[in-house]
Amino acid sequence: MCRFVPPLDSHGIPMPHSLPPEILDQIAERFRVLAEPTRLRILNVLLDGERTVSELVEETGLNQANVSKHLGLLRSSSFVDRRKEGLYAYYSVADPSVGVLCEVMCGRLEAQAAEQSALLAT
Repeated sequence: MCRFVPPLDSHGIPMPHSLPPEILDQIAERFRVLAEPTRLRILNVLLDGERTVSELVEETGLNQANVSKHLGLLRSSSFVDRRKEGLYAYYSVADPSVGVLCEVMCGRLEAQAAEQSALLAT
C-alpha cells in the first residue's frame, strides 16, 4: 500500500511509517513531470474536457511542436489519454487525481497569501 499520509492509531495520532525508496522514486518522477509550468497549463485546459492539439495551441498560446512534445511526455507518464477519431487525435486527462493535487496546492497558496496579507496588515 502506498500511503504518503501516515495512518492514524485509535486515538487519531499518526503512526510511524516509511515508504520504500522505489515508491519514493516513482512519486518523485511524477512530481518532476508536473514541475513544468507548460505541462500544468496543458493539464489545466484538459481538466475542462478533451481537446485536439490545435485547440490546445489556441487555448494555451503555445506552438504546436511544444504542445505535442509535452503531450507526449504527459501521455507516457499516464497523465493524459489520446483517442483517434478520423484525422484528429483528442487528448483528455487520464488521471483525475492530478486535478485534486492542483486544488490542494492552490488551496495552500491561497492560505499562504492570506497569512502574508495578514502579517503585512499588522
